[in-house]
Amino acid sequence: MEMKNDGMAGGWSGFVELLRLAKPAKWLLVVAIVLSLLEAVAGLVVPLFTKDLIDQFQQPGFLGGGTIVWLVLAFVLQTVTGGFSFYLMTYIGESFVAKIRSLLWEHLLFLRVDHFDRHESGALMSRVTQDTSTVKTLMTNHLVTLVSGLVSIVGAVAILLIIDWRMTLIMLGSVPVAMLILMPIGRKVYKISLETQDQLASFSAQLARVLSEIRLVKAYNAQSVESEAGKGMVGKLFGYGLREARIQAFVSPLMTTVIMAVLVVLIGYGGARVASGDLSAGSLVAVILYMFQIVVPFTQLASFFTAFQKAMGATLRIQELLHTEREEDTASVNTAAAVMKPINWQQPVRFEYVSFGYRPEEPILRGLQCAIEPGQSVAFVGPSGSGKTTIFSLLERFYTPTEGAIRLGSDAIQELPLQAWREGIGYVSQESPMMSGTIRENISYGLGRPVSDEELVEAAQQAGAVEFIERLPQGYDTEVGERGMKLSGGQRQRLAIARALLRNPRLLLLDEATSNLDSESESLVQKALERLMEGRTTLIIAHRLSTVLEADRIIFLDRGVITGQGTHEELMESHELYRRFVHQQLKHEEAPAKSEEQGALR
Repeated sequence: MEMKNDGMAGGWSGFVELLRLAKPAKWLLVVAIVLSLLEAVAGLVVPLFTKDLIDQFQQPGFLGGGTIVWLVLAFVLQTVTGGFSFYLMTYIGESFVAKIRSLLWEHLLFLRVDHFDRHESGALMSRVTQDTSTVKTLMTNHLVTLVSGLVSIVGAVAILLIIDWRMTLIMLGSVPVAMLILMPIGRKVYKISLETQDQLASFSAQLARVLSEIRLVKAYNAQSVESEAGKGMVGKLFGYGLREARIQAFVSPLMTTVIMAVLVVLIGYGGARVASGDLSAGSLVAVILYMFQIVVPFTQLASFFTAFQKAMGATLRIQELLHTEREEDTASVNTAAAVMKPINWQQPVRFEYVSFGYRPEEPILRGLQCAIEPGQSVAFVGPSGSGKTTIFSLLERFYTPTEGAIRLGSDAIQELPLQAWREGIGYVSQESPMMSGTIRENISYGLGRPVSDEELVEAAQQAGAVEFIERLPQGYDTEVGERGMKLSGGQRQRLAIARALLRNPRLLLLDEATSNLDSESESLVQKALERLMEGRTTLIIAHRLSTVLEADRIIFLDRGVITGQGTHEELMESHELYRRFVHQQLKHEEAPAKSEEQGALR
């Protein structure tokens, strides 16, 4: 992965922007920093009291009782302030990340559909979970140590210069060596961190994909294939971990060696000066203690530097997602309610020279022109891939036409409030998507208001679902399983119809709503659909000839172009492709009927 030179700068500015968005409590941050400073100051006075205590031991008539008391108080102050400071910073970090995760979650829900076409759900999940956790680690574990560490280093160096400037200069001579090691290493860690996070996102996406289709995996004995693919991704993550470990394996022993070398020099040089009477034993002990008060924070700063590199990479990804284009701002419930004007659904839906392609070089629809009158039922038929489902996606405003416009009356639908537009649409598809949860939750899904038992039962009654629901042990509180897998296809279809009935849509979209059902289920679903269609403008995608025949008008699509429209009789007389379509459907529908008759005779 090629890194941009301004990656760190972009990460830092992005991190500052995240702070602005999350708005952590400033007073809590100030209190945490003050407590951290008190902890550092308490730690700085400990070597001074220790120096006095040791020097008093060497004098006749020990009088160090007061020094011991002050030493104990310094230890207590350091412990108490350190504990409260750590808790407050953890609270700030957790609240910060909770706010960012909420922003990401809301942003994800309002992203354009084509963004989900280009990115796997597992990769997006990793932005909300793994990347935010990386930023949280920086906030909770390293920001406090950064402040207190800097204070400890500056204070210790200042006091050391007063105690003995020569030994201080010997100690400070190791700093340039350490910086020469850490600076280039930090850039390598930053690059490895970005690559690791990318690989984690890919692994999450693979895991989500396989687990969501686990029945397909098992049905086709693909466990070994997916196992090998997963092992390959785990192996890559293992490789990135080893790359970081090799860097740490080089840095840690080297830094330890430098520290030990400085310590040996200080003890040797200081011991010689103590022997000559040029330095007291207490001063030598204080120098050694202050050295550790410099070395330990310096090591913590190195850890902060590594965590900072990782957090900047995570921040870039979070900001990239937050700056991805959303659907229209009118999708926001709070702002839309104030400005939303009622939509007049008693107007025709017009397609005016509509063209669209998921990729510009591959158009799906070409110059569509038609009008659907209020209350009319229109069936779209044609070969697979002719653009029928794409028309529904455009009507639901998942995508925008590349040319032309879809209008309700004289208004382009893109100019109407998005939330109000979708509230007026009911969609029943052949997949009948279900969310994990109860039957009650699925029927009332997305309404945004409490639904009474009477409303629920009435919708289920009209959808022909009451009978099978009441046979279930928990009734409306029965769990449907992931994607509704505990229910049959016909049961899921009827629940989807009940959901649409409860919304009372003005524009109804039926996408192969009775396909892949047995004759009994189809009959029940068809009756429910007839009740649902009453008094509503209905657009139908269907291969079943019976469904097509009942439509007020039929539009035939071929390779994204309308090649004919009219009633069944009109198209049978004038449209060769439609006649061929009808004959194929007659053969297709006769075969299952014969099979059922033979099964009954047996």
